[in-house]
Amino acid sequence: MRKFLLVLMFSLAALVVAACSGGSSDTGSTDSSGGSGDDADTSSDEKIVIKFSHVTTADSVKGQAADKFKELVEEKTDGKVEVEVYPSSQLYGDNDELDALVSGNVHMIAPSVTKMVKLDPRWQFVDMPYLFEDQAHVHRFFESELAQDLMQSDQLASNDIMGLVFWENGFKHFMNNKHALVEPSDYAGLKFRAQAGKVLESQFQALDAGSATIAFGETYAALQQGTVDGTENTFNNIDTQNYQEVQSHMTVSEHGRLDYAIFVNKSFWEGMPDDVRGLVEEALEEATELAWDLAAKDNAASFENIKDSGNVEVTELTDDQKKAMEEAFQPVYEEFTDVITEELLDGIRDLR
Repeated sequence: MRKFLLVLMFSLAALVVAACSGGSSDTGSTDSSGGSGDDADTSSDEKIVIKFSHVTTADSVKGQAADKFKELVEEKTDGKVEVEVYPSSQLYGDNDELDALVSGNVHMIAPSVTKMVKLDPRWQFVDMPYLFEDQAHVHRFFESELAQDLMQSDQLASNDIMGLVFWENGFKHFMNNKHALVEPSDYAGLKFRAQAGKVLESQFQALDAGSATIAFGETYAALQQGTVDGTENTFNNIDTQNYQEVQSHMTVSEHGRLDYAIFVNKSFWEGMPDDVRGLVEEALEEATELAWDLAAKDNAASFENIKDSGNVEVTELTDDQKKAMEEAFQPVYEEFTDVITEELLDGIRDLR
């Protein structure tokens, strides 16, 4: 009996060892798509959650495109990937969403591209006056290798960030409540609300005008109270913020850009299985097409609203008048070409 029990015990032990060794080949393995099987929350059998934070309302161009991205991702991946969209600074505001992305507290953001200046000064390109010729030129840049090099730069990668695509807002135009702005000399002595940035400060200095950094949400009151005389913004932002109620003159100048870009936490993004990430990127491409289409339509509709308001005298610059403005801004290029680099500025010009 003792001999029988010993034989039985050894037989059972051998079965256990065989079972363990048979399953060990899957541990820490790479799945068939090339993704690492031990990446946190990204195995092909687990649901992946993408936290997407942005600062505009759900009905804005950015908000609508973000919601479309969510819909497309969940449809294309059969629910394997869920996108949680947090609009209107519900999680993080303008000043802290970038830090939240770096730390992995969110996985995707869509800031104004000038927010990236703190990591890479070349992102100031968007503020350089008359760098872009027209919307087609802008789109050629967005889709260029030059743009992708900027999106995937060492400066961003060292902070565990990578850029994916641009979501456009539009060209900026000048408004003020004093008089028509046609020639560079018309700006002298006026004070404009502007986003923070050295390029924008230099832009107004080149026109002998002043600038003040005022929060977007406080701009209407600043214009109404005369804290500043004017502002620069896209047609849609002017219209939705009702600046036409407190500004009597608008110049269709198309002198600068206001655009967004989609940035992700690099470790999180690359940790997704390749096949899944491919579907998510496909969804992002389609959402980007929607964002571009909505931006163009909304800006066109807003321009008509501004003209129909009856409160604003609209000046559309001729080619010669634009050329005079462009020449007035040359000191800005003299100051910032080395910072933004000739390579980037010349590369954008070459796409005209």
